[in-house]
Amino acid sequence: MPDADRILEGLDPEQREAAAAVRGPVCILAGAGTGKTRAITHRIAYAVRTGAIEPNQLLAVTFTARAAGELRTRLRTLGAHGVQARTFHAAALRQLQYFAPRVLGGGMPQVVDNQLRLVGNAAARLRMRVDRTELRDLTGEIDWAKAVLATPKSYPAKARAAGRETTSTPETVAKLYAEYEATKKRSGQIDFSDLLLIMSAAMEEHPDVAEQVRSQYRHFVVDEYQDVSPLQQRLLDAWLGDRTDLCVVGDANQTIYSFAGATPEHLLGFRRRFPDAVLVRLHRDYRSTPQVVELANRLVGGGAAGVTLVGQRPEGPMPTFAEFDDEPAEAADVATRCKALIAAGTPAAEIAILFRINAQSEVYEAALTREGVPYVLRGGERFFDRAEIREARLLLRGAARSGEVGDDALPDAVRGVLGSLGWYPDNAPPSGGARERWESLAALVTLADDLLATVPDATLEMFVAELDQRASAQHAPTVQGVTLASLHSAKGLEWDAVFLVGLTDTTVPYQHATTPEQIAEEKRLLYVGITRARERLALSWALARSPGQRRGRKASRFLDGLRPATGARVSPKRVKSERPEAADAELFGRLREWRKLQAAAQSVPPYVVFSDATLVAIADARPKSRAGLGQISGVGPTKLTRYADPLLELLGGADPAAVQPVEVV
Repeated sequence: MPDADRILEGLDPEQREAAAAVRGPVCILAGAGTGKTRAITHRIAYAVRTGAIEPNQLLAVTFTARAAGELRTRLRTLGAHGVQARTFHAAALRQLQYFAPRVLGGGMPQVVDNQLRLVGNAAARLRMRVDRTELRDLTGEIDWAKAVLATPKSYPAKARAAGRETTSTPETVAKLYAEYEATKKRSGQIDFSDLLLIMSAAMEEHPDVAEQVRSQYRHFVVDEYQDVSPLQQRLLDAWLGDRTDLCVVGDANQTIYSFAGATPEHLLGFRRRFPDAVLVRLHRDYRSTPQVVELANRLVGGGAAGVTLVGQRPEGPMPTFAEFDDEPAEAADVATRCKALIAAGTPAAEIAILFRINAQSEVYEAALTREGVPYVLRGGERFFDRAEIREARLLLRGAARSGEVGDDALPDAVRGVLGSLGWYPDNAPPSGGARERWESLAALVTLADDLLATVPDATLEMFVAELDQRASAQHAPTVQGVTLASLHSAKGLEWDAVFLVGLTDTTVPYQHATTPEQIAEEKRLLYVGITRARERLALSWALARSPGQRRGRKASRFLDGLRPATGARVSPKRVKSERPEAADAELFGRLREWRKLQAAAQSVPPYVVFSDATLVAIADARPKSRAGLGQISGVGPTKLTRYADPLLELLGGADPAAVQPVEVV
């Protein structure tokens, strides 16, 4: 026993309580950064060391092979050899391989390795014309249907009730779903969802199979329980039978996969199902500073799971909020701040820029490239590597060579070419890959608008050359770089510094999130983004997509109460307007007037000289030396060398018109 007790050493009181509860039912509500994996692995190891369970009778289940591998590694380190840690699908596959002769009357069917091909074949039999993007979306919709236990017959009603939006009608999707199932049956194949369906049914309909599985596995641990789908819960119920030796761990505030069938209701209703369950709340956040933690708490108000985080790290900088005139200005400021952080010693790999949809990455890829900051794109292809962008560039190059667009203005010419790909400004698909494709092509139109704003007589040939230059620069190999990622793909990761960008009210929440459930999930997505930051957190948004456009956007409604009404930078504890007042306002006005003159002398947009956020920081700090200027976020080494003298003149009271513009070669 003393050897077992050593496993509990080093755990905080709540983790220790969870680890000591070696028999179920146990529900661990674990907030972000509270050490949930540490708690459950020590619980398993403690149960094994005390003899409460036999290691080969426990099955730990999670959602990704990476997470399962992490569990196995930690358990081996703790001496809990023999415990199985698998994903739902891996566990079901292993069991079905054994029981197939008994429950299927033959050998193990082939598991589909190309689901898109089978869905495509089914669509062809129905004479549906769909491109590859639509095919991915329809495949995802079939997966969702199976995850929520919808049959082809019940799918339309369930889809409408859930607010599902697809490019095809629910009835059309249902017909495709039925034909897909028939296609699989004819070819003697099953998909990954079938693994769970067949094993659930096998245990429900074959008592001998159920008895054999339940005699093998008597204890269950389920990680990330907020992400369990009805199909996965059905399999878990079949494994469990009428027993109660189940431990679940999760955080309802991090349920962000309902589009794939996940629901937090199983986690939130655990105590209703098991009234005598041990309930442990892990609330000590070891990941983020108290400032980041407080902002996360204020966003969700403790959340439905009732976990209010308490930061355990030393105090850190206040989160900042910033508003920009347009997306390029926002991206330029973020890139400049990334460069400054790297120069100050933060590794590039410890910085992340997170956005809602992948199409938002292009402007940040371009801004980081201009600043010479390496980056890596996680969870998706680089902008210029995407199939639709490669195809569009090919068509644009052909149109430029043929002269077929005539005297059309550049943006109109680009829109005309993209029209041949089925892209039109007013036909944005509702969601999914089709929407991502539309947004990516829309970004090309934005680039054309930007080029025209800088070069009024820009031609399609010039635009093609600009795209070639951007693509070439962004294909440079990078080993260590700033992470660009969507909020969904950032789940489970963390960085020292995080920039949450593009936080407008049509992006976060996403404009097609209309039901209360969908809006709530969008807020949870922002919560996940906030809790990725260890030390530094910056939130920002732009009032327009491109320079010169009407600034009609609004900051995300989720930021109401967390930021000053004027946009600016805030902290959870102290509000500080980005627009200086009194003497600072006078200085800010002179700085902006100088920037305007300097930008005109260089023939560049004003934000290229300095962003509003940087001018505000200068007006607020009023540095008196070059060294002081160098400490301002947004004043990197190049800009310090270039603009230090005129800035110090302005800080000394000089009139902007009397300060000679800097000649930039």
